Amino acid sequence: MQRRNFLKKSGLTTVGILSASSLTSCKPDNKAIPATQTVNRPTVICTWNFSNASAKAWEVLKVGGNALDAVEKGVMVEENDVNNQTVGVGGRPDRDGKVTLDACIMDKDGNCGAVLAMQNIANPIAVARKVMEKTPHVMLAGKGAEQFALEEGFKKTDLLTEKSKQEWLEWKKTSNYETPINIENHDTIGMLALDKNGNFAGACTTSGMAYKMAGRVGDSPIIGAGLFVDNEIGAATATGVGEEVVRTVGSFLIVELMRQGKSPQEACEEGVQRILEKNKGRKDFQIGFIAMNKAGETGSYCIHPGFTYRKYNDGGHDNVPSQSFYS
Repeated sequence: MQRRNFLKKSGLTTVGILSASSLTSCKPDNKAIPATQTVNRPTVICTWNFSNASAKAWEVLKVGGNALDAVEKGVMVEENDVNNQTVGVGGRPDRDGKVTLDACIMDKDGNCGAVLAMQNIANPIAVARKVMEKTPHVMLAGKGAEQFALEEGFKKTDLLTEKSKQEWLEWKKTSNYETPINIENHDTIGMLALDKNGNFAGACTTSGMAYKMAGRVGDSPIIGAGLFVDNEIGAATATGVGEEVVRTVGSFLIVELMRQGKSPQEACEEGVQRILEKNKGRKDFQIGFIAMNKAGETGSYCIHPGFTYRKYNDGGHDNVPSQSFYS
């Protein structure tokens, strides 16, 4: 999937919107284009250019709502968008044609919930919150997660749209049943919010790597890997090839680097560089983080070592992961 994630900056009003242009930009020379923003009021950021999701979260924050409600409502926008083939309904299936969803959520007190490899339920982030609030567990997986969701009143839904089904059938013709590892098949949405009381929450949701092996789980539902929140310090979330984030406990690492005094931007850059150091010579993966600290400073950084992008006349280019930023 090729996406033109080019957003133009708009001015801040008293309660304004800033759609940040190319805040984390993958370049073929191994150098990313970083950017930071500093605010001291309610803020929501998310990976990529999911501006509709950020707008929904902002609707909660701007009227005094809490960060947990904001991130849940925000990412659900993408879970319900059948045109987004990397999250929720319409997500690309595994190599056997099954759509399996992963998600996690974490609040200001360190409470968290997650679902892994769940089928037939359209809003895994809402189920993850139910796991957090209504069970003694942190994670539920597979059929157990689906059963719990149905018991909680969620409706069984066919997640495989005709478009994703036809693409999967085409993939099977030439794939030799081999899962591709590349930057074209995953755009996880991770979202971080800071509310008027200075409290954080985060959410992360995905349909995972396209045509993955059945049962594969990446970093998105793993607390500490795909998402981590520490209300004293800040929060971080990841995007890209999940296996690499899991190996470095990436989002936890970003928060700990901020604890040591690094800015969100510095922390994101170091987190990415550590992964690159462990993958010298490898060209087939993408990795990125966004982060926010207690002062409302944000940072983002993303690299794909072997990606050559196409430029367009308007200044945009393919596959530029951008933050959607509301404050």
